[in-house]
Amino acid sequence: MDDLNTKFCKHCGAKIPVDAVLCTVCGRQVEELKSSQQPNITINNSNSSVNANVNTNANIIGAGMLGKPRNKWVALILCLCLGFFGAHKFYDGKTGMGILYIFTMGLCFVGIIIDFIAILGRPNPYYI
Repeated sequence: MDDLNTKFCKHCGAKIPVDAVLCTVCGRQVEELKSSQQPNITINNSNSSVNANVNTNANIIGAGMLGKPRNKWVALILCLCLGFFGAHKFYDGKTGMGILYIFTMGLCFVGIIIDFIAILGRPNPYYI
């Protein structure tokens, strides 16, 4: 580099280009930015956010909506007393499974035990 196009860093003393704002050796800032080098920043922030979450008691499943509320204890009693006939499945609105339980006597009692444990683990009320 030629001496007209170089200067010395005031922090490390290394030769750097004349137009350098940061030292190419130590990386520290050597000169202040000139006003013509300042970026023109425009901030357009209206902050008009609106909460669109509306809690309705619609009986729609999906999109964050709740389904039909069911009582855990009613389902548990139906499972214990009429589990062979699938009464707890009909209560949940699962007609096909209820019919299957009728013809298989509660899936040979194994289905009733599994459903009993599953119903115990549900919150009260649960939604379908």
